[in-house]
Amino acid sequence: QVQLVESGGGLVQPGGSLRLSCAASGNIWRINTMGWHRQAPGKQRELVASISSDSSRNYLDSVKGRFTISRDKNTVYLQMNSLKPEDTAVYYCNTNLRESPLHFEADYWGQGTQVTVSS
Repeated sequence: QVQLVESGGGLVQPGGSLRLSCAASGNIWRINTMGWHRQAPGKQRELVASISSDSSRNYLDSVKGRFTISRDKNTVYLQMNSLKPEDTAVYYCNTNLRESPLHFEADYWGQGTQVTVSS
């Protein structure tokens, strides 16, 4: 089994910063990608940023230049700067990995952390 534990959400004023962290633990043989999705009330979940095993990064257009994804072993971070009210959402950590050479790739999700941008 694999567990993802997120931290770092909260309330911040527009223009402020937050840093989200997500640590993966359990049976992990190879991580393919780690990333962050978000879901605002009444909206579909969307990919915010992802980082692959070769360190290539992918960002949602609306966060480019403001958010930075990074990874240290089994932990992924999302540095969020210049936050806007429209960034308000529940942020979910996600990883695609293999638990062993005998396992297929599988997706795992964190429990979500609330980010609220408001004055």
